[in-house]
Amino acid sequence: MTPTSHTTPYTTPYTLSTTVRRPYDEAVGSVRAALAEQGFGVLTEIDLRATLAEKLGVDLSPQVILGACRPPLAHAALQIDPAVATMLPCNVVVRAIDDGTCVVEAFDPLAMISMAGAEIAPVATEAHTRLTAVLTALDEEN
Repeated sequence: MTPTSHTTPYTTPYTLSTTVRRPYDEAVGSVRAALAEQGFGVLTEIDLRATLAEKLGVDLSPQVILGACRPPLAHAALQIDPAVATMLPCNVVVRAIDDGTCVVEAFDPLAMISMAGAEIAPVATEAHTRLTAVLTALDEEN
């Protein structure tokens, strides 16, 4: 499956997504490794399943939000528009569908252009290219 930024069961016009055929914990590890290969570090990690179970008493499938950041891109974007900080870091979600399948979604940085203006396009395009490479690497592991 090729990463997409159009509508599929798990994507929206503002996300990139792919499906990986591996267990959740393995998928999370693969996503972390693929992000590192593209120069992203993970600044934050939110375990949605645990958080919503604790706060609301609901049961979700395992899923995590990884707050990924590539400092040179973040700095360049902030130089153009400091309000871009509200859209940082790049959120990447890993969600278990079943015991051997996960969906990996990322906010598509190209969506920032409509919010922050055309000046941000070069930075958004590079971030989009790198996140697409992350998802492509995950596809190649399938």
